[in-house]
Amino acid sequence: MEMEDTYIRFDWAMKHMLRDKANFDILEGFVSVLLGEEIKIEEILESESNQDSENDKFNRVDIKAKNSHGHIIIVEVQLTRQLHYLQRILYGACKAITEHMSLGDKYDKVKKVYSISILYCDYGQGDDYVYHGQTRFKGIHTGNDLLVSTKEDGVIVQHLPREVFPEYYLVRVNVYDKLPETPLDEWMTYLKTGKVREDTRTPGLQEVKEKLRYLSMTARERRAYDEHLDTIRVQNDVLDTAWTEGHQEGREEGRAEGRAEGLAEGRAEGRAEAKRDFARNLITIGVPNDIIMKSTGLTVEEIEALRNDLKQ
Repeated sequence: MEMEDTYIRFDWAMKHMLRDKANFDILEGFVSVLLGEEIKIEEILESESNQDSENDKFNRVDIKAKNSHGHIIIVEVQLTRQLHYLQRILYGACKAITEHMSLGDKYDKVKKVYSISILYCDYGQGDDYVYHGQTRFKGIHTGNDLLVSTKEDGVIVQHLPREVFPEYYLVRVNVYDKLPETPLDEWMTYLKTGKVREDTRTPGLQEVKEKLRYLSMTARERRAYDEHLDTIRVQNDVLDTAWTEGHQEGREEGRAEGRAEGLAEGRAEGRAEAKRDFARNLITIGVPNDIIMKSTGLTVEEIEALRNDLKQ
């Protein structure tokens, strides 16, 4: 019996395959469909955030690239929840701008940045599976958009602020649950299930079928990939369980303490204990301190104290 093709997860492909120029067409296809315009990747840019590291159990996976217009495109896969996520992607976009400017450069050297987050975890509430954020300068009385005049090559031109400021896309894979009707839907289906329509003509997905076939991997590559999937399953199960139990315990303890010493104080203590329980679960599966700090808000001293308690 002929086996059905299985295609490699996008996060694995980003880390191990898509930085190869021969595979740029996959990334180009995804970004083109998402942005609604043809994108050509010229090169992959190196930074601290996309150095090839095997500490990928809990770290995000991302690629920073430059397109034919000189714009910087950050594509990031986020597998687990993280506190202050919006602040972090803002910082990442700003850092990308400053990393590619030299001391003394004029402000016209500032690069346009697109920050694309592919989310496999829950962030906030909303009834759409793709959200787009950009900066507008809107008149508070007239409601019109401001056009900013600048000088380029000796000529005065006008720009909308959104042409200069970073743009953000949040792709919520975890909430996508429909049959594909558009090219973007086809990409969402692949990102969530690893499935690609046999007759697809969607940019990038034809190349996925050709280059990201599971059965085309060597035995050693398949073992490493399978271990990666197992790690993700265990990780998500532990994190989801810890998060649910922590919130439940926080609510229960908050109610109990509230009856005895006041509702506000009880809730605060309940939330604090929930954070500590969440941190204990993360410690037991080997999560490093910096990730625990971001996920719980605990200090490094508090985390080390929990580590010592668990050793006893």
